[in-house]
Amino acid sequence: MVTIAHLKKGQRGIIKEFSVDTVPLKLLEMGCLPGNMVALVQMAPFQDPLYLDINGSHLAIRKETALQIEIELI
Repeated sequence: MVTIAHLKKGQRGIIKEFSVDTVPLKLLEMGCLPGNMVALVQMAPFQDPLYLDINGSHLAIRKETALQIEIELI
């Protein structure tokens, strides 16, 4: 299973699925939904948090959360 946490800087993927129970509602409101494109923009020095571009919205999420969101690499 490939997740957002497995992306390397500049890589893109399409969100496939995740458990709504494990992903904060705020991420859903900001466009982190199945079918949307996600790209890793930058990582913090200790690889947590991850700075993402999800359909034009820029947000930072914890690696712990990123491991819960399955993607398909493009």
